[in-house]
Amino acid sequence: MDAPTTTSADNGTSGGGGGWFTPRNKPESGSEPGSAEAPGPAEVRRPAAIRPVGRPTPPPQPPADSTAPPPGPTSPAPAASSGPLPTALTPAPFASAVAPPASAVAPPAPTVAPPAASRVPAQRPAPAPSQGRAASAPAASPDAVLVRRAMAEVTPVADKVTSYFYALLFVRHPDLRSLFPAAMDTQRDRLLRALLTAAEHIDNTDVLVDYLQNLGRGHRKYGTRPEHYPAVGECLIGALSKYAAGVWNEEMEAAWVRTYTTISQIMIDAAAADELRSPAWWYAEVVTHELRTPDIAVVTVRPDQPYPFLAGQYTSVETPWWPRIWRHYSFASAPRSDGLLSFHVKAVPAGWVSNALVHRARPGDIIRLGPPAGSMTVDHTTDSGLLCVGGGTGIAPIKALVEDVAEHGERRPVEVFYGARTDHDLYDIDTMLRLQQTHPWLSVRAIIDQQAHQQLPDAVRAYGPWNEYDAYLSGPPGMIRSGVDALRDSGIPSDRIRHDSVEELVSAGN
Repeated sequence: MDAPTTTSADNGTSGGGGGWFTPRNKPESGSEPGSAEAPGPAEVRRPAAIRPVGRPTPPPQPPADSTAPPPGPTSPAPAASSGPLPTALTPAPFASAVAPPASAVAPPAPTVAPPAASRVPAQRPAPAPSQGRAASAPAASPDAVLVRRAMAEVTPVADKVTSYFYALLFVRHPDLRSLFPAAMDTQRDRLLRALLTAAEHIDNTDVLVDYLQNLGRGHRKYGTRPEHYPAVGECLIGALSKYAAGVWNEEMEAAWVRTYTTISQIMIDAAAADELRSPAWWYAEVVTHELRTPDIAVVTVRPDQPYPFLAGQYTSVETPWWPRIWRHYSFASAPRSDGLLSFHVKAVPAGWVSNALVHRARPGDIIRLGPPAGSMTVDHTTDSGLLCVGGGTGIAPIKALVEDVAEHGERRPVEVFYGARTDHDLYDIDTMLRLQQTHPWLSVRAIIDQQAHQQLPDAVRAYGPWNEYDAYLSGPPGMIRSGVDALRDSGIPSDRIRHDSVEELVSAGN
């Protein structure tokens, strides 16, 4: 499936994490299309210097001096990364606008990634951003007030801000232009959503610092280097200061510098530690390609070396037909003894990667895989029932979760709702029904919109109550948004509703 959500405008600009430095197709030479108000080299002043420095520190020992370098003359130095993080640490708007559920900060901030044995994230519920605010509702930190004030000022002219940022980046640092797609519209939209997310959740203490570490590790496959981060931060602040001129001052600039410096340093340290023990990507050979419908294929690959992951997670995929363009897909099975990995891929309009995988890929082709990510995994320390809701190709990770429960020999009840618009879209229903026949604790219900005359979340709610279940949702963003609301109404606490969502859901607090 397309993960974290099953549908998107996979038009070649969705670079598996959508990060600042996502290498993609080499663009044509010339100025950036649509980049109005492209600045001249001397048009704007340069903001306070931002100098995160990568330290290739071998895990698990942190460096003797783990303090991030001073951000510049107008900004106080950030807190040491081995102690509590600044309250302005945000959910990495500067790293990836295609991210798992909103997460960012926990009080301790390790400077290195976890040991190799725990490379795959622990099985735990995805944090619910709104829950933390409801629990304590602390007063906004001084940096949060300043960051939000700037965002409120620039939001009405967000398209100009993002266009100016990229124009500024490409004028000052032309060598970075080749790291971005030729068509920048989607990239600009992601920047806006990420910044809005940052402003909204800047003081959210629920979110975890390992989110930033995962971003840093994941950005290795894009060729991101430590020296890229200061250029991005400098131009971001340059764009904000231009369009928030009415409220901008040295204090506000210092708050943004502190935030960005700390974020980038955590990402740099995590990437440096990860480099010592893991590849930036895996090569994988296509071994089977099964066309289930005219636009959906089940693609199975064999990685060139062991690939650790958990059922319910996803990865990013690059094809040989569109080098440096990455797209997220969920694993369609639990880890297998033969090491093979399967994905359910739906070709979407203008989808460069999805159409290549569905219509061009054949056995023997070689693709590349990024590291695993995602927290929509089963908590095997409890015996709660599982309520699994999958829409379209969102059934792929749900199938993996069912296999995971079976492999652990558990007898906990698992209720699966498989949603589709038509019978034709239930491309994997036979597989799910065979699993139901094999495992008496599993129940599978197909919900077809055109026959049921109701949306999937409404149908799920009608079968409730589900207050004793852990819920898992996978599908299009709209389905997940309405599904989360329906499950909360059914009595399931937010911290027991798991999904790996992207921009729309993150900005909505889910």
